Amino acid sequence: MLEAEPQIYNDVIQSPESTLWKDAIKSEIDSIMQNHTWELVDLPLGIKPLNSKWIFKRKTKAVRTIDKLVIKGYRQKDGLDYFSTFSPVSRITFIRMILTIASLRNLEVHQMVIIIAFLNGDLDEEIYM
Repeated sequence: MLEAEPQIYNDVIQSPESTLWKDAIKSEIDSIMQNHTWELVDLPLGIKPLNSKWIFKRKTKAVRTIDKLVIKGYRQKDGLDYFSTFSPVSRITFIRMILTIASLRNLEVHQMVIIIAFLNGDLDEEIYM
């Protein structure tokens, strides 16, 4: 039986699978650094940084773990930290339409996972964490 997924970093340290979780954390940080997703800077006066949190998930079909460092965006203030939001995610109706067309035309459908997709977006605003 698999252990519960860690909720906080201290759970990672105490887990019998700590090596797997730590490797996944290192991989996430390496991806962030290689993609120049952030840079270390001094916090400007009057700016309150956003908190972050690790999300830990276990992939059961592939023997690996996934860790993501996320910003607690719910603490952002509209008009101060951001001015608009957009996430290019397909609606289920669009996916069903594509699958229907593929089925009618006897086409083969493939799927893929882009592991670091959200590290590649550009921001207009400066965000401090």
